Amino acid sequence: MTDAFSSPPHRRPYPPPRQPPYPPRTSSPYPPHTSSPSYRTYPWVPQDPDPDPDPPGPRDTPLGHHSDLRVLRSAYRRQRRVATLTALGYFVLFLPLSAFAPSFMTSEVTGGLSTGLLLGLLQLPVMCLAIWLYEYTARHRVDPLADRIRELAAVDARRNTRRDAGRGAVR
Repeated sequence: MTDAFSSPPHRRPYPPPRQPPYPPRTSSPYPPHTSSPSYRTYPWVPQDPDPDPDPPGPRDTPLGHHSDLRVLRSAYRRQRRVATLTALGYFVLFLPLSAFAPSFMTSEVTGGLSTGLLLGLLQLPVMCLAIWLYEYTARHRVDPLADRIRELAAVDARRNTRRDAGRGAVR
């Protein structure tokens, strides 16, 4: 360093790399890739179906099939739709009448009772009707289906228990 503006002599910030203590690997333990994979890699290419090794016998099929559950779901869905549309349909009818037909809603029915007030008071009986309709359809359509599926599941469980006991298996 000869003057105040010179830089110090250059030193390496770290020591030079040392050779590893083990010899470098020259070959890979894995076989080289010589061809494409044995499986199809694209999702839009149809896959070969896997052969079913042991199809279930007639004794392995449960008594309650999926179609029973499908029927129960559709009955329950119909029940919800009917009850919901009964209550909401009346309310949705009441709202546009209130907004777009004020002369109709303010017209008198009897003695000082306007049509709007009468329709507003009728919402409570309509809601009670929707609740009754929900309970009625549950009692007459949905509950018998659910009871039938429950009975079939119990029979199925008893049958499987007897069959497993005959084989000596413990669950």
